[in-house]
Amino acid sequence: MGKERIEQKFAEKLASGEKLFIPYIMAGDGGLNVLEERICFLAECGVAAIELGIPFSDPTADGPTIQKAGVRALKNGTTLAGVLEILESFKTRREVPVILMTYINPIFHYGLERFAKACVRAGVDGVIIPDVPLEEEDLIAGFLHQHGIAFIRLVALTSPKERVVEIARRSEGFLYAVSVMGTTGVRQHHDEHVKEYLQTLKEVSPVPVLAGFGVSNGEQARDLGEYCDGVIVGSKIVDLFNEGKIKEIQELIKDSLMTRSKA
Repeated sequence: MGKERIEQKFAEKLASGEKLFIPYIMAGDGGLNVLEERICFLAECGVAAIELGIPFSDPTADGPTIQKAGVRALKNGTTLAGVLEILESFKTRREVPVILMTYINPIFHYGLERFAKACVRAGVDGVIIPDVPLEEEDLIAGFLHQHGIAFIRLVALTSPKERVVEIARRSEGFLYAVSVMGTTGVRQHHDEHVKEYLQTLKEVSPVPVLAGFGVSNGEQARDLGEYCDGVIVGSKIVDLFNEGKIKEIQELIKDSLMTRSKA
């Protein structure tokens, strides 16, 4: 469980020649009662892990689509405690790693050490906290490390080389490469220098590098995947679940994992 499970699952997929695909979904969007069904469905689609957003009233990294999903989830009464309770209820039936994406405020309110212990009980394998910079991460890092929970760091296009190296050195499970300027959301294309950026991250990162933010179709996923270990797709998946387009989610994941033709 925890960091070791992420490392093992990712190593198995990469060793078999697969790229890593991580979908993002918002916990409580559509109701917490559908969370188990959605996670099991995504696992059957062959994803490497699932990034599970915790709704928060004041997000900083989320674009319009995920913000709206968060509002829907909050209106459904979704809380961090409620999500952890649901995850614990079916953790023995879950093999795919689950990574929580949340902000430090809900964790601080819940209790830092209490949160780490609850993650273990719920079968949570990793945590992403986009509003905790390197200079302040000692607040939570020790508790996560003590309980074997991977602390996944994000690196930005604008990060100086020295900072990139330090973030990569500290990241556990994988390194989350933000591949656009700004917040999450569907983009039509990525700038050319993103590929050079991903290659640079691959050179310095001791853990797999995954590109996120702005990846919304199979072509983009395969394109970016040539320069890193895989992708994270959020807004598009959230939209498709909200619209009930389950088959389209299957097709998106399959298309993203297809090997690019050498012809």
